[in-house]
Amino acid sequence: MHRFANPTQFMRIANAIYPWVAGVAILCFLFGLPIALITSPADYQQGNTVRILYLHVPAAVLAEMIYYAMAAGSAAYLIWRHPMANLVAKASAPMGAMFTALCLICGMLWGEPMWGTFWVWDARLTSTLIMFFFYLGYLALGDAFEDPERGDRASAILALVGVVNVPIIKFSVNWWNTLHQPASLSLTKSNMSGDMLLPLFLMMGAYAAFYVTVLIIRVRSELLAAKIRNARMSQIAAMPQMAE
Repeated sequence: MHRFANPTQFMRIANAIYPWVAGVAILCFLFGLPIALITSPADYQQGNTVRILYLHVPAAVLAEMIYYAMAAGSAAYLIWRHPMANLVAKASAPMGAMFTALCLICGMLWGEPMWGTFWVWDARLTSTLIMFFFYLGYLALGDAFEDPERGDRASAILALVGVVNVPIIKFSVNWWNTLHQPASLSLTKSNMSGDMLLPLFLMMGAYAAFYVTVLIIRVRSELLAAKIRNARMSQIAAMPQMAE
């Protein structure tokens, strides 16, 4: 893993996979969205309202996956001082916050016709909201210190503290009596028909590929910005010598 601490090595691999994941994201969105929102069958109880599923569930899955990735990067940074791991964590946080917000908004829109209200302090909804606050806290802490290294350490510690909440989101519907329905899809079984699984998997693939695509773009931009800062600092340091 330590060889990926070299930005050149990391970006060589990232640039190689970038066009592929970008293409997968575009294709999955092009095929997934029309099937999910137009041609997929309506639910016998929920009607066309069930189509929110294809936006809500992938957003929920990605929000949790990205938090795990952010926490893993933060752990690698704190333990091994892995600079690229910290950069990946920082680049992932805004997208994780975006997917969590999308999950909450879609869930509220889905909850109103199903439950009669946009929001209840349900175990899963509340724990997902807490995860959203952890994302925002991570982003805020990174800019709260004049010393960037202190900010990175504080953000990394907060990310590791918040990772305890992610399994609670996953298993809350099994541990407590909640309004939120249990998972209809797992690694071993599915309660959904094939007509509904196809658009769901396409949208999951679209969200995941979009995340990787934007992650590469953000990491590339951060590395370029770091090179520009280092070049400017070198120029500033060389000015007194030139004056002498």
